[in-house]
Amino acid sequence: MTTLAADGISLSFDVRTGLIERFTVIDGTEQISPLHRAPWVGTDEALADGLAPHMYTLGGDFFCAPFGQETDGVPLHGWPANSHWSILEQSSNHLAARLDKTVNGAQLIKELWLCPGHPFVYQRHRFIGGTGRVPVANHANVALPNGGLIRTSAKQAWMTPPQPLEDDPKRGRSGLAYPARCTDPTAFTSVDGTTDLTRYPWFPRHEDFVIGVEAPGHTLGWTAVTRPTEGDLFLSVRCAAALPFTMLWHSNGGRDYAPWSGRHFGCLGVEEGAADHVLGPEREGSLPGPGALQLTRDGSVEVLHAIGAISWPSGSAVKSVDYSKGVLTVTGDCGVRRRVRGLFK
Repeated sequence: MTTLAADGISLSFDVRTGLIERFTVIDGTEQISPLHRAPWVGTDEALADGLAPHMYTLGGDFFCAPFGQETDGVPLHGWPANSHWSILEQSSNHLAARLDKTVNGAQLIKELWLCPGHPFVYQRHRFIGGTGRVPVANHANVALPNGGLIRTSAKQAWMTPPQPLEDDPKRGRSGLAYPARCTDPTAFTSVDGTTDLTRYPWFPRHEDFVIGVEAPGHTLGWTAVTRPTEGDLFLSVRCAAALPFTMLWHSNGGRDYAPWSGRHFGCLGVEEGAADHVLGPEREGSLPGPGALQLTRDGSVEVLHAIGAISWPSGSAVKSVDYSKGVLTVTGDCGVRRRVRGLFK
């Protein structure tokens, strides 16, 4: 495990799977560590052979390419989440690492850096060379053992894929309708009527996946997850045009087979990306940005993203997130406002 630190923030990085195993923000007198860890991680429990490597360390935050796919012997979510990274450069607050394997022929460089007084982990993933379209996404796993409130930048629609994550009642269960589409996330079609996707949890035991497609006309994409009991807030910030999907994985006791075994509760995957294949071919259409990353044989392309956390004692849902001149302003439904330093284009 490799560590980085700056004034008010630190993280641990696992080179085995490119995992930000945890990050911790010191905000005033509060210590905030919002990321989830699966119950079998860090124990002596023996897991079955043959699982995708990221399953043995499931939690934290990792990068996926190709996101949500398992092809030609490549594990689910691709080699960036399932194989070793070699560190190229490291200082107290910055790290550069190269994926030992390639993605569609591309070399992949990961950069992580922390800034003093900024409550964010800044990330850059740069693909050098390669060919073809690659669906990509950041995959932060937020710990919600006591529930949470979810708000995002404006979406043109919320959708589920053609098939549920779990459709065999002997193995697990999903609570949403598949496929389905709605413009109001507080009234999404579910197996027993409608469900409010802005609250977590909304079903006793379920495994679900829903996609928010960004609305056109704005540049800052964000997801804010309030943890009222903990009195804090998880933030995900990105360029809306480059990464037009916010994909939410609700993992709350909905899988009964190993290693899940009906015990994986309180995990919300906040997966920001460009991955139009998840909608199914008949539903791919006009997006406010690319549906996947287009690699270029003689050049490079990059993905920028940041995750962070702040103290949020009001416990209210977030109404808006705005950025101007190096300051991110977070405003709650109740009118409370926090201004924090940030670096976003």
